[in-house]
Order: sequence, then structure tokens, then C-alpha cells
Amino acid sequence: MTVESVKPEARPAAGAPGEPPVAGGAVPLLGHGLKLARDPLAFLSGLRDHGDVVRLRLGPKTVYAVTAPDLTGALALSPDYIIAGPLWESLESLLGKEGVATANGPLHRRQRRTIQPAFRLDVLPEYGPIMTEEAHALVGRWRSGQVLDVTAESFRVAVRVAARCLMRGSYMDARADRICAALATLFSGMYQRMVVPLGPLYRIPVPANREFNRALADLHLLVDEIVADRRESGQKPDDLLTALLDAKDENGEPIGEQEIHDQVIAILTPGSETVGSMIMSILLVLTEHPDLGDRIRDEVKTAVGDRPVAFEDVRKLTFTAHVVVETMRLYPAVWILTRRTVAETELGGYRIPAGADVIYSPYAIQRDHRSYDRHEEFDPGRWLPERAKEVPKHAMSPFSVGNRKCPSDHFSMAELTLLTAAIADAYRFEQAPGSDPRPRIGITLRPRRLLLRALPR
Repeated sequence: MTVESVKPEARPAAGAPGEPPVAGGAVPLLGHGLKLARDPLAFLSGLRDHGDVVRLRLGPKTVYAVTAPDLTGALALSPDYIIAGPLWESLESLLGKEGVATANGPLHRRQRRTIQPAFRLDVLPEYGPIMTEEAHALVGRWRSGQVLDVTAESFRVAVRVAARCLMRGSYMDARADRICAALATLFSGMYQRMVVPLGPLYRIPVPANREFNRALADLHLLVDEIVADRRESGQKPDDLLTALLDAKDENGEPIGEQEIHDQVIAILTPGSETVGSMIMSILLVLTEHPDLGDRIRDEVKTAVGDRPVAFEDVRKLTFTAHVVVETMRLYPAVWILTRRTVAETELGGYRIPAGADVIYSPYAIQRDHRSYDRHEEFDPGRWLPERAKEVPKHAMSPFSVGNRKCPSDHFSMAELTLLTAAIADAYRFEQAPGSDPRPRIGITLRPRRLLLRALPR
């Protein structure tokens, strides 16, 4: 792969850092929020043509957009930036302030120490039987010619894998559908609140706000039920929920109920939403590129023969894993991220004031023609070792980097690779009437309404 040499507008010369340029297209009152609401993928993808760092207006706020991969890496690794900003403010009513997804500083470090053991590489094989069972249960439910509601199927398996592996208990079975329904409503409404920050107007009891508030209340109730059921059972399996219930704070005291609640939300919500969104995108890829499904099936047959594919086969499924990674590149579930500066700092030769909100888009970074030859083409081969080394650093970081790197990266890759192998080994797909594969813009990115007909091989 040849990386194109086209460069964006030059960075400022050495000297006192100045203000980044302002992006064009702002409108009165809403600023760039209208463009971010109407067509955010195109808007963000075009920002690098105006500079590696540019200023945006979201309502009354100034936001700094970072567009170059090396600068997004510097941003993620620098102690000058914390988890905050429009994205996290919109998520606060869901994730709270005391979960690992939103905490900063010493609290975040302690929480990482609590949850990290559940995702160690030597622990992952313990989840293998559950992942294998759920993968084959998924394809086993699909009948010849059946039209699948891919949204429901994808989130159902994502929730079940997360719940059964990390919060073991049959009590999750009856709640999986409620969790999926609540998340679908919440993640759409939260993006609207991020890019069009109308504050008190979102409290007006119009139907959209009432639906959002009902979904939010139901999800919080579900989490309280899960914690209460575990405590009432008296059981203490070796899982992440037990680790949370036994966790101690910096003073050696049990952590508070609100932190337990927020941590369970952090386990169920981001993981299920992002993995579910990726499963949907993988199914869309297999539908649009049937030759990929054929190659995955051939790889499965070569690796395992006539028996069903299992967790222990994942390491042998390199082409399948490359399909997953390329899907992550072109259709990242986490397509937009924000940070906030803790002090005045400099980025790319520009001054970023203290307390500034900073935004960047993995979607835009990972589709940039400056980093990828044939940047819009689906090419799993670009992740072969000899070609992957040509990808610029930080131009592909689907699980982030530094102390905010997703702790479940290996867990999620194993899960997605196994599911993709089991699905492609059993079925081909075609879109059914009423299917709408266009991107659905929410806090996460996924197909809008994907209806597929499953055709057994």
C-alpha cells in the first residue's frame, strides 16, 4: 500500500502558537451544529482540508476539531486532556460520573485496576465456551429464507455475551430485550443533545423527550435489578460483577452504591452498543461482498474441518480477523470522541486554551486518503503484516490508546472474529424489502435499518 503524499494546510511555523482557523459554514445561533446534525460524516471528513486543527461553533461554544492522525494520538496520550466535552456531557445522564468510562484521575486508575483482571489474555479462554455457545445459538435461530431484523439480532447476542461472561447469571435472559430497546432510543437521542445543545428545551414533554426519558429510567431500573438479584442470590461467582461488589476505595472501604451502579452501566452499555453496532456492519459487509463470506467459509473449513468453529480456533482465522478490522476501519462504531483541556496547551503548533473542548472523528481519520491508498475500498489485505506497517501511526486505533484504551479490546476482537466465522460459515445474505443500510447517526454508528434474508450455504 502506498500512502499518498498529499498534505493538508501547513502547520504554523515555530514561534508563539496562534489560534487555529475557523471552519466555514457556520450559521447564526447553531454555528456548525446544524452541519453536524444533518451530515456529520461528510462534514467531519472534509475538515482536514482546512487544517490539522480547526475551530467549530456548537451553539455558543467554541470547539476545537483535530483532524490529523498524529495529533489525535498526541491528544489521546497527553495528560493535558481528560475525558469530558460535549460527547461525555450528553452521556452523563446514562453513564453517570463514577463509572470507568467517564471517570478521570485517581478514580479512573483504581477502577481500571478493578476491571482489568477480567480481560487478561490468560482469562479469555474461560469465556470461550460461552462465546461459542452464543455464536451457534445465533445462527441456529435463523431459518432458511428468514428475514432477519439485524438490529435486534446483533444487540441481543452482544448483550448476552457481555452479561453471561462478565455478570454470570440466567437473570440476564429476560432482560436482554429491554436493554437493547432502551439503548437504541438513548444513543440516538444523546447524539442530538451533543451537537444541538438546547439545554432546558430537552425537558419539554414532547413525544421524543418522553420516549428518551422512559428509556433512560428503564435502563437504570434494569441495572438496579441486576445488582439486587446478585446480592439476594448470595452467590459470588468469579466474575466482574463480584469484583465490583467486593471492590474497595482508596481508604479500604467498600465502594458506594452509585459507583457500583455506574460501573455496571459502563460494562453493559458501551460494550454492548459498540459490539452490536459492529456486528450489524459486518453483516452488511458480508451482504455487499459475498466473496468475503466465501473466503471466510473456506478458511473455517481449512482450520477446523467439519466440526463447528469454536473459540479455540480464533487464532487460526487470520483472514476473518482482517475482515473484522477492515470493517472497523470503514464503519467504526465509535466514530466521534471528545476531550477537554485541563490547562492551556499546544497542539500542532496551535494554542488550545484551558477548559477547551476538543473533538475528533475516528471515522474521518480512518477514511483519509492521505493515510490509505484506495481509502474507500474494502480491502482486508491491507492488514497483512507487510502492508499494515505502511499505515501511519494512529491512523487506525479502533480501541483508542493510552490510559483510555478499551480494556476489553482482545475480548471484543475474539468475540467478533468468532461470530463472523460462525455466521459466514452457515449463511449467505441478501437485503430484504424495506432494508435501509445507510448510516444511522447516533453516539455510535451503525446501519439505519438492516433487514437481511439468511440463505443457508
